Amino acid sequence: MRADGARLGGPRRRGGGARRLSTVAAGVLAVVLAALMGLPTAAAEPRGATETITAEQAADGSRLVEVRSVGDAQADFIVHSAAMDKNITVRVFPAASARRPTVYLLGGVEGNSEKNGWEPRADVGRFFADEDVNVVIPFGGESSYYADWKRDDPKLGRNKWQTFLTEELPPIVDSALDASGSNAIAGLSMSATSVLNLAIARPGLYRSVGAYSGCAMTSNPVARRYVEITVADFGGNPENMWGAADDPLWIANDPFVNAERLRGTTLYLSNGTGFPGKHDTLESRTVGGDRGTLATQVVVGGVIEAVTNDCTVRLAEKLNTLGIPVTVDLRPAGTHSWEYWKEDLYTSWPMMAAAIGA
Repeated sequence: MRADGARLGGPRRRGGGARRLSTVAAGVLAVVLAALMGLPTAAAEPRGATETITAEQAADGSRLVEVRSVGDAQADFIVHSAAMDKNITVRVFPAASARRPTVYLLGGVEGNSEKNGWEPRADVGRFFADEDVNVVIPFGGESSYYADWKRDDPKLGRNKWQTFLTEELPPIVDSALDASGSNAIAGLSMSATSVLNLAIARPGLYRSVGAYSGCAMTSNPVARRYVEITVADFGGNPENMWGAADDPLWIANDPFVNAERLRGTTLYLSNGTGFPGKHDTLESRTVGGDRGTLATQVVVGGVIEAVTNDCTVRLAEKLNTLGIPVTVDLRPAGTHSWEYWKEDLYTSWPMMAAAIGA
């Protein structure tokens, strides 16, 4: 499913400001000693070098394998997932101080990568530079719906992303960054469905969810076909994910059907109609002056956005019927492309920040 110049996927900008990566040990030791001696604890000091970052190993064997410095304000955590039996690269922008909340960002059908994802496409490093919040972006997840799959897939391998994102990764992040444990999560397109399912699977772990241009319906025949096309985009077999069409896993992973379980989560939904909008021009950053790219973004991206718009409207209506608060931004125009998702993140952030105490 291609919508813009990449396989798939503004404009308030925050000021810059370098942040240094931190260590847990010094801060935790200071707090413990102060508590034992009856002394007041001071504000957290700026954080130290990447080599000093450590995290406790989980009981299941998931662990922080390595920390690689990536410039002055970010690092790559190499995290071993016991459920998937492989190492996952996680791009981390640590907060400037300890005991801060964390926002997780998931990629679309292409997963997240150096070339196509939240950092290169939405400039999240600059946006969050002065927010004093931890930002965590797992790499990979192509066509996976960030779900726990029923079976290993010949093409996509073993996918146990729900376990990774609800059980394995958050405790490691909290330990390594001395984070507060208050989390938000946002996703776009494919992962806009995923972030809702993650909130349903582990109530309270993610206090706020931003779902941009996604289809929250997976189990009716039309929605299931949309899911099948998305999974097949990188060669996956959807039956390896949630089984045959009559398998109850399709309903279990349908946020629309399970909407009641979103009660208590601060929700933000957004979508365009699919009609060309302000970012669907030759001058747009996602187009770069290329007429072929623009045509693809307008035609293919327009069709995809029209489909997800119908899903988003239906979910918003159901949440309202259930009396579950939700903030909904339905744009009168706009295609399935990154400049709109960048804008969605920037617009929804104040609401998510308030929910997690950022």
